[in-house]
Amino acid sequence: MVKKLTPMSEDFNQWYTEIVQSADLADYSPVKGTMVIKPYGYALWENIQAYLDKRFKETGHQNAYFPMFIPKSFIEKEAEHVEGFSPELATVTHAGGKELEEPLIVRPTSETIINHMFSKWISSHRDLPMLINQWSNVVRWEMRTRLFLRTSEFLWQEGHTAHATEDEAREESLKMLDIYEEFARDIAAVSVVKGTKSEMEKFAGATTTYSIEAMMNDLKALQAGTSHELGQNFSKAFDIKFSDENNKLQHPFQTSWGVSTRLVGMIIMAHGDDKGLKLPPELAPHQVVIVPIIPNEDERSRVLNAVNKLIESLDNVRVFIDDRPEVSPGFKFNEWEQKGVPIRIEVGPKDIDNGSVLIYRRDDESKNQYPFEGIDKVVDKTLNDIQKNLLITSENTVKSNTYHVDSYDELIETLNDKKGFVSCFWDENKEDEIKVKEKTSATLRCYPINNKEIEKSVNSKDNDGNFAIFSKAVSYTHLTLPTKRIV
Repeated sequence: MVKKLTPMSEDFNQWYTEIVQSADLADYSPVKGTMVIKPYGYALWENIQAYLDKRFKETGHQNAYFPMFIPKSFIEKEAEHVEGFSPELATVTHAGGKELEEPLIVRPTSETIINHMFSKWISSHRDLPMLINQWSNVVRWEMRTRLFLRTSEFLWQEGHTAHATEDEAREESLKMLDIYEEFARDIAAVSVVKGTKSEMEKFAGATTTYSIEAMMNDLKALQAGTSHELGQNFSKAFDIKFSDENNKLQHPFQTSWGVSTRLVGMIIMAHGDDKGLKLPPELAPHQVVIVPIIPNEDERSRVLNAVNKLIESLDNVRVFIDDRPEVSPGFKFNEWEQKGVPIRIEVGPKDIDNGSVLIYRRDDESKNQYPFEGIDKVVDKTLNDIQKNLLITSENTVKSNTYHVDSYDELIETLNDKKGFVSCFWDENKEDEIKVKEKTSATLRCYPINNKEIEKSVNSKDNDGNFAIFSKAVSYTHLTLPTKRIV
């Protein structure tokens, strides 16, 4: 039988852990803190990757690859950067049976090694802008982990660019943030808030960090992607210089931006229910699963012939046929519902006699009969409707669980009493931010870019503040051990 999941309302974190494994997305590795991404989960990541890679290339970026081993001295060149990562660094001290002259860091991110290469590749304004992207794995040594959301090793993309001016770098970082927002909304069907991180929450080594923040079904926030203005911090540390149009030597302005396999976690938590996944059609490895209903062997060939004709008419759709004889149709229905396939089509002798098929929608669980003739148009429209419906549902979740407050006391009270996003006008102050976190466990998620209003702040009698959003974050670690854990 398909495993029954812990209800989301009972224990959301346990539900998440169970569905990741039950839906065959990933499993625990024998190396503590790491994961094995199974074919179904990796296919989902490949679809994410394919869309973003296309968009990056359309905006002039080129893919490259850099070593995963970084000399320790490179990491130490940018003090704020190393300080931000030092607790998470994995270090290689021995190789080939000998102690290394200089320890190597297994990349937590590639700013340092890429900037070393930029110092060799950039010498003139004609070399700019330099627009590089890398698809790779990174290692951040964390032992309390959660599949897809936080693991010691994970897959991601990291863009790194260099520009002649600060304005060009800012334009680049915001452009890539827009692409992440576009992906979340149009492809993952998740509503996000796009904004600027506070000084306390920004990336180590950045002058400004931007992010997209998503609300999950437990009404907590997930940082789904980031884009950073790096200023000249790294170009000065690595002595990257170019001669400008006046033949004067300058340090370029830089950006970095990235998303990771955390996006898989976002899709799970934003759309799932007690039955399992609900995958957006744009990303689902199988957009349609066809289940032949074969009551006896005499009907097998007739049913399978009808299925083959159906497949021919669905040539622009990712289709999977589940014709396993060893399990019942009911088992298959439950399994594919748990795996979140957007559409299930059932074809049996009665359907053939009636010249129709039954279509089940995973998003709203509706079932309807449709004529076999023209089924391709029905499927296309249904997939589009599912994609739109998932986004509308996500938007409504954010809208109905966002609260605005006008005082500090109200901010604290609302964060403690309600789940969701809490907005207010905030005068940036690290000490006040820390106090809010201590009193509520919530953090300042971002200052929304789309809202430029400035009004009296809730945390200062004397100063106006920027519109800000606070929320508790999803848990990135196991609160309870998964039943199948092997490490």
